[in-house]
Amino acid sequence: MIELSNRKVGLIGNGSWATAIAKMLSKNLETFNWWVKDEYVKESIEKNHHNPNYLTDVEFNPEKLNISTNINEVVSNSDIIFLVVPSIYVENCLSKLTISLKDKFVVTSIKGIIPNHYKAVGQYLVDEFNIKEEQLGVVSGPCHAEEVALERLSYLTIAALDEFKAKTVADCLACNFINTKISNDIFGTEYGAILKNIYAVAAGIAHGLGYGDNFHAVLMSNAIREMNDILKQVNKTKRQINDSAYLGDLLVTGYSNFSRNRTFGNMIGKGYSVQSVIMEMNMVAEGYYATKGVAILNEGYKIKAPIIHAVYSILYEGKNAGKTMKELSMKLD
Repeated sequence: MIELSNRKVGLIGNGSWATAIAKMLSKNLETFNWWVKDEYVKESIEKNHHNPNYLTDVEFNPEKLNISTNINEVVSNSDIIFLVVPSIYVENCLSKLTISLKDKFVVTSIKGIIPNHYKAVGQYLVDEFNIKEEQLGVVSGPCHAEEVALERLSYLTIAALDEFKAKTVADCLACNFINTKISNDIFGTEYGAILKNIYAVAAGIAHGLGYGDNFHAVLMSNAIREMNDILKQVNKTKRQINDSAYLGDLLVTGYSNFSRNRTFGNMIGKGYSVQSVIMEMNMVAEGYYATKGVAILNEGYKIKAPIIHAVYSILYEGKNAGKTMKELSMKLD
């Protein structure tokens, strides 16, 4: 395997999860390139050694960071690109690219659907940027950025068709508080990460409405079966749906107080409007945007997905949350 010190790594994004990945990279690499959205963030990290907006307790050694607000500079100087921006901003972010991604290994850790295209990020990159599937990787949990900041033991799955590339990325991220494993289920892993956010919104809505742990457990057990049915259509490769990349990620997102998607749903269940929740939260809840994209994609797959349908009805059709969740409860077992 090529020594990590010889790998040129770039990170695109400066939100909470991008900051968590930056912390992992700084544990393993002598230096890496980091694109951030504006000069304020750049100067704050360089001068104050932390992100001013997210995971502010994480300190960085500025000597390890080549920070830039020019995405072409970061891409040009990197062989491995970690793409970690919210799905709703991906198209705008990459629209500034004049450097080709075709000779790069692009690792996405974005758990959402590209708006208007209704594609997962990996498929969007393949279709719009002519990236071969062999040049694509995916990082999935279960892993909350906040627990990375606290250095609590966490687990990541790195999916890629090329085992060597998957192991190289895993070595970039693994450290004393991050355990890694590899997989070849690129699109299944990515799509599972998208779906679990929708199910976490459902869990939050139920909690906000006053449903208890018993219902929550039934909701999650039905969710993993629903996810499995969908993933069989997305990517027919063999997988163990009980693996941490699928079931584990679903559980932590559906149960944890760190979960922004659960928080989003909880506020909806308590009676907040969608727009008021979006305005109040300072982070993107990918599950909200993913719900519409997955619902549209599911029309083609013709899969029974009552949980996703219920969440879509509440978020996009204005259906009463209490009545819709009661109807859903009658369909679960």
